[in-house]
Amino acid sequence: MQNWINLLAKFKQKQTPVALITVTKCLGSTPCTIGSRMLVTKNKEIHGTIGGGKLEFNIIDEAIIALKENRIIESFYTLGPEFEQCCGGKVELIIEPMNLSPELFLFGAGHIGIEISKLLVDTPFKVNLLDSRDNWFSNIELDESTTIHQTNETNFKTFKDAVKWGDNCYVLVLTHNHNIDFDIITMALQNETKFLGLIGSKTKKVRFNNMLINEMNIEAGMSNVVCPIGLEIGGNTPKEIAISVVAQLLQVHYKM
Repeated sequence: MQNWINLLAKFKQKQTPVALITVTKCLGSTPCTIGSRMLVTKNKEIHGTIGGGKLEFNIIDEAIIALKENRIIESFYTLGPEFEQCCGGKVELIIEPMNLSPELFLFGAGHIGIEISKLLVDTPFKVNLLDSRDNWFSNIELDESTTIHQTNETNFKTFKDAVKWGDNCYVLVLTHNHNIDFDIITMALQNETKFLGLIGSKTKKVRFNNMLINEMNIEAGMSNVVCPIGLEIGGNTPKEIAISVVAQLLQVHYKM
């Protein structure tokens, strides 16, 4: 018998996305029982079984969809000739994607960056706050859930290595230096992100767009970068701007 708690803990420790499939109801003759479980990774690696056959084959495909869309799926199957399983029974299952929490990499621990970090406490977001200024974090109080990264602005490999790129990766660029902002945006555009945002004016966006196209040969320019960031809800204090940015991040996460 699989020790599901230990197995799930291993995937969580590695931050490996996985779908947990649980049989919630069986009626009539079925190849599984209530409580049968199976884990499926994005690479279709499986642990456990819900009875095999075409039913299991279909459920694996549904698990991949659940992982891709990061949503719970409830499924109901009647086992007949179309499944090449003539049990005649009925099976209900739930597919739960795990280890897919959005992760924010926030470059720039200035007033707005700190406020964003504080506002995201107790939300689905895991927050990483990065800054290149020496000893910058020594007098900043942050929630223990926020991960701090002291980077090196002269070695951008430290920026790149700090980020877990992918479809759950959110990046905000709010540093104290426009040149650093541009370098981070250039780097991020060459990697996979769910959301890439830059603080600044429309003028800054146009300038960066021209530089990306003409100097970096990135034909799309700033078309995949949100700038300015934040919803238009009014207010211009650091906390008010942070509220508008956090609202935008949550809107993207919840697909509103």
